[in-house]
Amino acid sequence: MRYMVVMERAQNSYGAHVPDLPGCVAVGETRQEALELIQEAIEFHLESLREQGLPVPEPTATSEYIEVDAA
Repeated sequence: MRYMVVMERAQNSYGAHVPDLPGCVAVGETRQEALELIQEAIEFHLESLREQGLPVPEPTATSEYIEVDAA
């Protein structure tokens, strides 16, 4: 499965979350660390859902960039 990950830069860290998996988040000091941690978090999240007998959500989130004039 391929889930969309939203990356957000903070002052001293990077945050990541997965819209299709509520509560699946990670924070790292670098973008790369946050990506590695969110991959682990996704795997753990899906494993936990399976162990509980809950359905694994299909990836549905998408993203787009919209350009606007920033006057």
